[in-house]
Amino acid sequence: MVIYDANVLYGNTLRDLLIRLAMTGRVQARWTNSILDEMQRNLAANRPDIPAEKLDKLRSLMNSAVRDCLVEGYEPLIEGLKLPDADDRHVLAAAIKVGARVIVTSNLKDFPADYVTPWDIEVKSPDDFVLDQIDLDGRVVWACVQQIADSRISPPETVDDVLDALEAAGLVEAVAALRAG
Repeated sequence: MVIYDANVLYGNTLRDLLIRLAMTGRVQARWTNSILDEMQRNLAANRPDIPAEKLDKLRSLMNSAVRDCLVEGYEPLIEGLKLPDADDRHVLAAAIKVGARVIVTSNLKDFPADYVTPWDIEVKSPDDFVLDQIDLDGRVVWACVQQIADSRISPPETVDDVLDALEAAGLVEAVAALRAG
């Protein structure tokens, strides 16, 4: 079981890949309404061209795409947790609540090992997380990339376009592994 932090759900192509990996059933992905609120706030602030209704629809589609994705009842744990940034404690609390083994985040420094290993939780960058998935079964990851390319029709995108977008989103080693595959 993994918790996806808001920053890995922000970018369109990375979010699409992470959601599709969860839809395969090989990854039990979870998030909270607070994580989605943060994602939505940041998208609204940085992309004022995206209407609020479209952001609401995105949230709804995410929640319906991944079975049992919403973590609830983690709030009482927040106060007792320590992290360098107190605003990140809700992510760790959600991970503890569901017994997640991994938090996938682009902000590794916000979840130092000293704070998360007592809970038997590992923190991984999206690149390392996707590399792990490739090591488990690269064909599944490749199929997800192909599905993303197939779904992008306006404008059309190729697998190489999707890989380029993932690489730009920080999946440098994972994309290299897929291209070498």
